[in-house]
Amino acid sequence: MKMSEINGLSDLDLKERIGAEREALQKLRFNHTIAGLESPFQLRQKRRDIARMLTELNARKNAKAEEQKS
Repeated sequence: MKMSEINGLSDLDLKERIGAEREALQKLRFNHTIAGLESPFQLRQKRRDIARMLTELNARKNAKAEEQKS
């Protein structure tokens, strides 16, 4: 997922997407433990996508807090 896609999502959509990606990561980890994945890179990619979304969500939250202070 690219940052341009993440920036286009609303806060609610972003939170829902984070939840869905976390569930998908959990399933990938389980499948990797049981049978192994063809490409363990998928795990890294999911973690990074979640981190990107959380970073954007926190940046938005901090921007709103700064606006309210001013």
